[in-house]
Amino acid sequence: MLNKSDYDNFTRKMDKTVSLLSEELSEIRAGRANPAVLNKISIDYYGTPTPITQVGNITVPEARLLVFTPWDAKVLKDVEKEIQKSDLGINPNNDGKSIKLVFPPLTEERRLELTKQVKKLGEESKVAIRSIRRDAVEFFKNQKKKSEITEDDQKIAEKEIQTFTDKHIEEIDKVVAKKEKELLEV
Repeated sequence: MLNKSDYDNFTRKMDKTVSLLSEELSEIRAGRANPAVLNKISIDYYGTPTPITQVGNITVPEARLLVFTPWDAKVLKDVEKEIQKSDLGINPNNDGKSIKLVFPPLTEERRLELTKQVKKLGEESKVAIRSIRRDAVEFFKNQKKKSEITEDDQKIAEKEIQTFTDKHIEEIDKVVAKKEKELLEV
């Protein structure tokens, strides 16, 4: 007999793959200020590596401006240093109370480069989804070998897993297309 939790396990992994892709794509700057670009930047806060999103407030007062205001003014210099070291390619402007990040408009060349990066991340996610499908099919084949499920149950399970796979691949295509559109808009 097929167990619903077996399906849930594999669909959860597929959902996680799509959500990780969305998270990664949100960190790619598209010429507009997006607080997610600062997610990977951490500072040493009292001996503990701490994401800067946990030591201050990030606002977007204008389309191409981010303002980081720390809760503790002592961390400003560290945050400024870490932003400069990061691959953001933006020079932070420290006014003593906050750090302003002005996002320059993207060049056409940079837009195309970022679009390629987005497509590559999308393809990697599709490969991960297909890998999960392969693991699921293998799992159900092993259950059949152990006589835990019938051959009909195995075929049903494989068909269901393929349906889940197709749904998640389609979702990845939509997420990638949305990001590409965002990048190519001027």
